[in-house]
Amino acid sequence: MERIRIIPTGDEIRAGIVRDLDSPMVMSSILRQYPTAEVLRVAPVNDTALDILAALTAAADSGADLAILIGGSGGGHRFSPTLGKDFSHSAMDEFVQNGCAREIYGKNGHLWCRLVCGKRNGMMAINLPGPYVEAEAAINAFLAAEPERMDFEKINHAMAEAVFAQYPAGSAEKR
Repeated sequence: MERIRIIPTGDEIRAGIVRDLDSPMVMSSILRQYPTAEVLRVAPVNDTALDILAALTAAADSGADLAILIGGSGGGHRFSPTLGKDFSHSAMDEFVQNGCAREIYGKNGHLWCRLVCGKRNGMMAINLPGPYVEAEAAINAFLAAEPERMDFEKINHAMAEAVFAQYPAGSAEKR
């Protein structure tokens, strides 16, 4: 993996209301494993499926080997109109041509988290949840799963297990 794009998502990140702590952590993790990689964090993307899909397409068009979406893996608005809208997983479902996904249903923090991993036109794409501890667990699991082999089932399983482990015992289920 030589060219990697980190794509933070979220209106709150874009507006500067919430500080993006995940991108530097992800970049650091990537560079520990791939010290010669060109890692670029792009400007935060709005929480719309079209904007996120456009950012993924731009990353692929730039020749990136890997795009990492951060945030927007939940879907709180699907459960309550008072919760934020998240569309990274929707954009990923549309973007990837082969891959897999797993869902985690929780009773605290994320009510629902969907992690997607796949490839399109030579570029692998993954999404990470926004909460720092979940993003950190997921990126570390991704890197440990030998992403060069592009075994999407193994990668996605490892990431979902790592995120699931961040939930208190009995507070979440996997599907």
